[in-house]
Amino acid sequence: MKVLAFDIFGDFGQFRKYYTTSSILTFSFPPPPTVKGMLGAISGSPKDKYLDEFKNTQVAIRIIHPIQKIRFGLNYINTKGNYFTLTRKNGHQPRTRIPAEFLKSPSFRIYVSDSDEILSKLTENIQQHKSFYTLSLGLSELLADYRFVGLFKSDLVENKEAEIVTMVPLDIITDIKFEEGKRYQKEKIPADMDSERVVNRYKDVVFEVDGKTIKAMVKHYRSFENGEAITFI
Repeated sequence: MKVLAFDIFGDFGQFRKYYTTSSILTFSFPPPPTVKGMLGAISGSPKDKYLDEFKNTQVAIRIIHPIQKIRFGLNYINTKGNYFTLTRKNGHQPRTRIPAEFLKSPSFRIYVSDSDEILSKLTENIQQHKSFYTLSLGLSELLADYRFVGLFKSDLVENKEAEIVTMVPLDIITDIKFEEGKRYQKEKIPADMDSERVVNRYKDVVFEVDGKTIKAMVKHYRSFENGEAITFI
């Protein structure tokens, strides 16, 4: 199986958690449906069709820059009462401030596997640094850059311990060795979304906050010639 790898990075990122209401929290990395949106921007797939086009695409995500989160207060237009005014009037403030969480200097390595036709188109565009739509890290204002890493052959390995460089789905882990000096976290993320933007599947994934490897016995993983091991979400 061929696997395309590329890096995506920027100054700030925000991948809003689905359960947040009054305050905005972010996932530590882009969930697979968000990654597929990035692939659609690179390949030119329409916004209402990219989830169908990349329905069978497998995605793995590696942390390149340690996860750092910061918070800002964002000013939103206050439309309570179904009207907006530039000045305070009858106790109605023109804006309301909402606390929002962002990723600082996010950088991720994205691994993608699909048909030769899809991989060929993505590879060509990424190598030429060409996209049909502007890439962002969540919000449209948070512009992203990207660079080609490589197109690799991979082998399937089953029921074996490995030093995995990507996030690891919890449901494929049979044993994990927690090592000193590493910081482990778990997040529940949307793993699959249909064209109506309804989440069909959530997954718990384990990752190391600083991007270090996770030593675990897993049901299956993909191995590259250089010894790197990844797990698709």
